[in-house]
Amino acid sequence: MEIKSGNSESFRLIFRSCYSDLYKVAYHITYNEDAAQDIVQEAFVKFFEKDISFPSENDAKYWLIKVTQNLAFNLAKRKGREKAVVEKVGKLDSVTVERRDASGEVIDAETRERVRRAIGKLDDKYKAVIVLKEFADLGYKQIGSILKISESNVKVRVFRARKEIENLLLEEEN
Repeated sequence: MEIKSGNSESFRLIFRSCYSDLYKVAYHITYNEDAAQDIVQEAFVKFFEKDISFPSENDAKYWLIKVTQNLAFNLAKRKGREKAVVEKVGKLDSVTVERRDASGEVIDAETRERVRRAIGKLDDKYKAVIVLKEFADLGYKQIGSILKISESNVKVRVFRARKEIENLLLEEEN
């Protein structure tokens, strides 16, 4: 189904289906709820004003994710803050331990903060794939389409990002 961004009906469809994912992407780059909402709103304004035709709903969604990601990174750069912050990173068993008691919650919060700091030290190309993989729940092929890189390159970047985070966390412990 063709999506025309300037069409009210198409806009409503895309807004309903994409808002949550766009918010997750913006939030986990800025780690600020208000900024994330503003970024998503700005992305949808750009979407509507561009009046672009997309061959499918997925193509429109990927375009919006890329715009949202760019807006969030630009905001983070302007403010001089961390560009990407996430609360979980894949399957880093040495870092993510499920806890149920109060002391475990404190440890989990500390672990999340340590991971945030480690993510803040990554190159943008690694931050981007981690946010899209872990919080937008996108597959490698979808991430490749958004970032305009091959699926195998996405896999390599995700692996390297996770490995670098793990190394940074181990360095911090020592």
